[in-house]
Amino acid sequence: MAGRQRLAAVAVVALLASGLSGCGGGADAPATPSGSPTPSTVSPTAASPTGPAKPTDRSPHGVLLSAQLAMQTARRAKVSYRLGAEAGSGPLFWQPKTALQIKRVAPADAEQLIVVDTVAYQGGDAATAARQGGRHWERFTVPPDPDGHKEIPYAGLIDLLNPVEALAAATADGADPAFVGEEKYEDSTVEHYRVTTTAEKYAAAQTQLTQARRDGLRAALAPGGSLSLTLDLWLNDKDQLVRLQRTGNGDSGRADDSVLYSDLAGALLSAQAPAEADTVDTGVRTVSPLAR
Repeated sequence: MAGRQRLAAVAVVALLASGLSGCGGGADAPATPSGSPTPSTVSPTAASPTGPAKPTDRSPHGVLLSAQLAMQTARRAKVSYRLGAEAGSGPLFWQPKTALQIKRVAPADAEQLIVVDTVAYQGGDAATAARQGGRHWERFTVPPDPDGHKEIPYAGLIDLLNPVEALAAATADGADPAFVGEEKYEDSTVEHYRVTTTAEKYAAAQTQLTQARRDGLRAALAPGGSLSLTLDLWLNDKDQLVRLQRTGNGDSGRADDSVLYSDLAGALLSAQAPAEADTVDTGVRTVSPLAR
């Protein structure tokens, strides 16, 4: 592929707007969003981050390292996913703060889910409005970790969708990625790579996560005791991940996940909390790491 041989110029990475520096949990903010991003509104600035220069190492491992850097730089994308029987789509922000706004499409009557840092909103449907006296959204947080730090609701789902985590697993010590070949994907040509690993190694590669969160990720990746895990990754000519597939086999279960990434670093992507007047605060609730 000719585009693989050209080095891109290093561009400045645009930061998200005020209130979003750092990568840890933040304090709760009013549900009504203001004009600039707050913990209840996550959106990029007008200047979108562009990709770094490609490294000269174009071995499979070198390319996937480049892809990891490219996705760190992108910070956000629209995701369309199928995780077992569950499916949905919407914007995902993975750096510097976590945010997700998902419309579930399977099961058909599923509620919508919004996560903005350490606060979640669920509902957006007639059933929630009937249950909550006309308000369409339930606001909640999850219990803190053993050290008292705020946790991110639906962290297990976010970890399964996070492309940087997938690429960290694909480039971890002992991983031996292989170049499968060039393939047509939509209107472009992509490069297909494959890595064989395990759920335990995938989770262990996420050194930035707490141990409890790594344990939850390992459980989510290993339904029914899955022992092996194959990662298939498709990269565009900017070394950005545009498709991820995870398959695995075990004694009594099988992993079969697919995530598509589009509008990478999109300037119009946002995750926004519902209006306070349409929200009921339901306090603290426990969310399983296996929850989708």
